[in-house]
Amino acid sequence: MRLPRFLLALLLLPGLALAQDMVMRDGITLTQAQEARAEAIGGQLRCLVCQNESIEESSAKLAKQLRVIIRQQVVQGVPDKQIMHYMVRRYGIFVLLKPPILPLTWLLYASPALALTAGFLAFWLGRHNHVKPVAPLNPAEQARLNELLK
Repeated sequence: MRLPRFLLALLLLPGLALAQDMVMRDGITLTQAQEARAEAIGGQLRCLVCQNESIEESSAKLAKQLRVIIRQQVVQGVPDKQIMHYMVRRYGIFVLLKPPILPLTWLLYASPALALTAGFLAFWLGRHNHVKPVAPLNPAEQARLNELLK
């Protein structure tokens, strides 16, 4: 009776080793490599609720839903680029934490330089447009002023 249990344990051992390589995340079972891939993709996508966090860092409900979509596609074997295109098509270019330089995003990338230039111009124009000092009164005007103040 001992020998069959021992053989059964030997047969189950590879399955246990394989199960340890699996990860359960957001209700989806993935391998370690698939999880790393999903985290890398999620790290490039902006949480649409938090806006300054990736969906991997966010605890928002929408971010969790996006993580599930990504993990489902990773398990199905969809390439990373195709997953990113899917997210951009669905949520717009704003979903990318680092949007590419396109005519649509030129203003986004140029805004710091434009703001700095506008601030410098406002400072420079404000400094150089002072009211000129009034010329001192001539003796006739000074006499008239003294007469009015009496």
